[in-house]
Amino acid sequence: MNRTFTIPSEHGATIIAEEILPDNPPPEGTPTVILAHGWCMARESWHKVVSELLTHRDVRIVIYDQRGHGQSTMGDLATPSVRVLGEDLYRVIQTTTPEGPLVLAGHSMGGMSIMAFAGLHHQDLADRVRGTVLASTAASIEGRSPVPLEGLIMFVASHAPRIAPHQLVPVLAQGRLIFGQRPNKDDVKHAVRQIQRTKMPTIGKFFTALADHHEVEALAHFVDVPTHILSGTRDRLIPVAHSEALKAEIPHAELTVLPGRGHMLPYEAADAIADAIISLFDGMLIPMDADYERAV
Repeated sequence: MNRTFTIPSEHGATIIAEEILPDNPPPEGTPTVILAHGWCMARESWHKVVSELLTHRDVRIVIYDQRGHGQSTMGDLATPSVRVLGEDLYRVIQTTTPEGPLVLAGHSMGGMSIMAFAGLHHQDLADRVRGTVLASTAASIEGRSPVPLEGLIMFVASHAPRIAPHQLVPVLAQGRLIFGQRPNKDDVKHAVRQIQRTKMPTIGKFFTALADHHEVEALAHFVDVPTHILSGTRDRLIPVAHSEALKAEIPHAELTVLPGRGHMLPYEAADAIADAIISLFDGMLIPMDADYERAV
């Protein structure tokens, strides 16, 4: 049976985390995998990656809802930041996995949370983290080309708590925006449902937090941490150029570019993410999915 944790964090927030155990005990020394989800998503967005991991490895997994998302509360923080999410991740680690090796994987805002954690707790990163997987993410989105009407929509979101997401952006358009070519319809529905459940002030305030996010200096702490970066060529929210910039700052990292995939790699490329995580266990990076390019 999965175990749920209720974790107090800064500014009165409560973070909900869930432990998922394999059918068989993990081999001694196997890292716990902690998965951090993206903006407007929740911990359930990792379900395909979790399934892939447990199919191929006996591994303990921890998933959690980021502040203000899913079942986690925002607390009394009026202006959230990615740095606060980094501290939340630290609290999740300390509560769910106080000892032993870790592999951290983050999608979009979740990848940014890992970078913020590295900036805040670089000794913990060095001592305990055996590898990271950064999917569809960036150390900074400065210079990013905005989606049409993005700024106006996010301003309204921040100041209109009673408006539902579909009233600002039609559900079909949401799916087209975040997914790449020929997405699975059930995946689109599953992801969009999470967007619909996210409160509008959370959407708007964290959009501002992501725009202000700048953790380029924190990437220096990844120098001794095996890292795999993944990006889709059809990602409209965080294009491949941002992953290439990450690679430039973490020269030893592996960069995998997936043709036709969009922003939602935990759905569109769950096998590639799981393979990147498993390869960290195995000490080598061998992709399971041949349908992508590798840039090194």
